[in-house]
Amino acid sequence: MKGGKIPGGFNMNALMKQAQKMQQDMQKLQEELESREFQASAGGGAVTAVVCQKQLKSLTISPDVIDPDDVEMLSDLVMAAVNEAFAQCEETTAREMQKVTGGMQGLPF
Repeated sequence: MKGGKIPGGFNMNALMKQAQKMQQDMQKLQEELESREFQASAGGGAVTAVVCQKQLKSLTISPDVIDPDDVEMLSDLVMAAVNEAFAQCEETTAREMQKVTGGMQGLPF
């Protein structure tokens, strides 16, 4: 292992530096994502959910959709808005993490 190279021509020092940078980038991204809010609506905007850090931060319900005779519809709208906001959060997190880790694909492990 002359000059930090491992068999196959890979430079171990360069690999370690790349791994450290990726770890720093991932930590920075994680902190950013933890403070980012995701919003989704259902029922044409009748119900709006805002999530952050895998928690529901706010839920807005239009008085127009409050019908005591149809509580099930309101429940469905709430679930749809909350689930969509969480889905946006997960998709964004996965996409952003892929950007950070994408350069590590194809390494010999």
